[in-house]
Amino acid sequence: MKILYGVQGTGNGHITRARVMASRFNDLGIDVDYVFSGRANKDYFDMHEFSDYKTFRGLSFSTQNGQVRALQTLKKARVCKLVRDIKAFDVKQYDFVLNDFEPVSAWAAKRSGIPVVGISHQAAFLSDSVPMFGRGILRKSLIKNYAPANTYLGVHWQPYAHNIIPPFIANHEHGNPVAVMNKVLVYLPFENLDSIIDYLKDFPEKEFYCYHPHAQDKSIGHIHLRSPSRTGFLNDLANTSGVIGNAGFELASEALKLGKKLLLKPLDGQFEQGVNAQTLLAMGMAHVMNYLNPQALDDWNSAPQNKQINYPSDPAPLIDWLLKKQWGNTQSLHSGLWGSVNL
Repeated sequence: MKILYGVQGTGNGHITRARVMASRFNDLGIDVDYVFSGRANKDYFDMHEFSDYKTFRGLSFSTQNGQVRALQTLKKARVCKLVRDIKAFDVKQYDFVLNDFEPVSAWAAKRSGIPVVGISHQAAFLSDSVPMFGRGILRKSLIKNYAPANTYLGVHWQPYAHNIIPPFIANHEHGNPVAVMNKVLVYLPFENLDSIIDYLKDFPEKEFYCYHPHAQDKSIGHIHLRSPSRTGFLNDLANTSGVIGNAGFELASEALKLGKKLLLKPLDGQFEQGVNAQTLLAMGMAHVMNYLNPQALDDWNSAPQNKQINYPSDPAPLIDWLLKKQWGNTQSLHSGLWGSVNL
């Protein structure tokens, strides 16, 4: 059996989920090829799990100072290039395509009649049981047409429907996993770095470890800038007292598994992040701010830690379900994966 795995590369969350899957695929000796789109090839890092992966331009959004810029996004889209890539991508050698919201592999498979199993956080929003906070019909249409699939399996923090599974969060060994109470991990990649530094400078009682695409490793007093590094990020996440971030799904999932408190600033204009922030706020698992608000940070500093949620680390049951190709039956997979999660 040969599988093509298409992964949205705009943010690191989809890649984080794919790493967990790739590690298990490798252990099981399953033949999988990987395709990523959404960022320049030079901007991918820590990709050794994926061997000789392929990249496409795909589709992405343009941001500035924490906001999606619709006009810039349209100008950047280069739809003709996307269509050419889809038509030129031969996927007929694959038994099926596993797709995490990646448009090139999804549409290429649709053209060739190859079945697509879409597994993503976005797919969860296709269920009427999942909170959407408005404009659900339009959003569902966009999700289906962005990366079409024959079968959709959503990933979410709660078992809202029978075709929704929990996130898989890899277990990592750390030399010092005990939380340092004045240490805070900051990951706001869509915000201006200077604005972040200016925001954090008035809280000298905290040691901020700030990862950012434009950062170089250096310290400015109590603010420690870090360039992108998956290993470094996980080490700092392990013993931080809390996380300040945008409202991407995977980082929040990792923080929830470790019991880290969350202060979220969703990317303005990106509906998924807005919904994520509102959902976690309703669950009592996060504080939310709409701008870099000093008062929100001051209030959050005194908030208690979250309870740890033992989301699964081993995707073997999911892989077994995929290989059996009984994709219309999600109930046993759903029950098995959620049965041991301590919500």
